[in-house]
Amino acid sequence: MATLRVGILRGGPSSEYNVSLSSGARVLKHLSRDKYQPVDVLVTKDGTWHLNGLPVYPEIVAGEVDLFWNALHGEYGEDGTVQRLLASLGKPHTGPEEVSAMATMNKPTAAAMLSRAGIKVPKAIVIVPRASFKEAAREPFARISPPWVVKPTDRGSAVGLTYAHSFNELVTAIERASEYSHEIMIEQYIPGKECAVGTIDNFRNQAIYALLPVEVRKPNHSPIWTNEHKVLGQASYACPGCFSDYEKSELIRLAILAHETLGLRHYSQADFIVSPRGIYLLEVNALPGLGEHALMPRALAAVGSSYPEFLDHVITQALGE
Repeated sequence: MATLRVGILRGGPSSEYNVSLSSGARVLKHLSRDKYQPVDVLVTKDGTWHLNGLPVYPEIVAGEVDLFWNALHGEYGEDGTVQRLLASLGKPHTGPEEVSAMATMNKPTAAAMLSRAGIKVPKAIVIVPRASFKEAAREPFARISPPWVVKPTDRGSAVGLTYAHSFNELVTAIERASEYSHEIMIEQYIPGKECAVGTIDNFRNQAIYALLPVEVRKPNHSPIWTNEHKVLGQASYACPGCFSDYEKSELIRLAILAHETLGLRHYSQADFIVSPRGIYLLEVNALPGLGEHALMPRALAAVGSSYPEFLDHVITQALGE
């Protein structure tokens, strides 16, 4: 008989609300009813928690569950905010703790930490547009050769991310990114094959187990994998991807190193570009998507694991800490 009550947090006041709903729904579906009693905890876009369809205080929910599965994404769910709240409720939760979540979600902070650890990251500049977007574009235009990738510094899932090849496109991209954040990161575009590598703590007798690289084949020769591609599943995938033995081993090594460097726990996913210049890490997801179009479940299947096994393992890890 199921005894452990698992509260699945999904939704949230972020730009990834629908992605989180999908992740949470899949966790709810695949939790073993023989071991767990799933409790659906919906957080609406205004930040209100709901239990059994009724708005409640988080403290009330904490009294009804033994553990929280954090299926939130983006701001609030991955930036340390909900982690701080969950810690105050005194219940274990899956995913990173507050400080690691904050560092990983802030792209310039994470890039600096990863670079110091010896991991290649694209050359980048962070700007805070104060006057006009045209003026804001002048420094990155002068210091980084085109093309560029422009993104908000504190959003996940490629939200607000744009490819720019000319000065005018750069201005437009900065304007778009500023709709999501006051700080904008302009990176040098690195051409190559894009892929993602998931990691899991204490899995298959390894302290950090790396899944096989999932190659992302972008649609219509798009230079970048956009938020729209991710949400709508508009890309094809290969796991394991078409990489040499050396590239696979390096991708695995770097994903493990990134997970360690950022102090993440339970599971994570690192996104890479494999180019003639080398392997570059684009960003790390502290709570990668687990929904319909997510890459982590594909990688689990490729190594002979399953969604229920993964969920059970992560819950066991969270309970033991």
